[in-house]
Amino acid sequence: MQADPKTVLRLLKTARGQLDGIIKMVEEDRYCMDISQQVLAADAMLRRVNKEILTAHLKHCVEHAKDEKERAEKIDELVTALGKML
Repeated sequence: MQADPKTVLRLLKTARGQLDGIIKMVEEDRYCMDISQQVLAADAMLRRVNKEILTAHLKHCVEHAKDEKERAEKIDELVTALGKML
């Protein structure tokens, strides 16, 4: 992985904390809209993690591909990932 591990781990740990909070909210039978808001926040955090990883992939793996064939493969991987996100 070419993304900065410290950044990725920090974001993932934040998302984990959010998920733990959501689980506690469900266990405490908190208001559904409050829970939904926290789910959206956790989703946004995971999307930020993925953005970091995909950005690094583009800047390193695609840019430094050894030849056009490998570059095309890396771009296809990125397009597939973006398709899943959208």
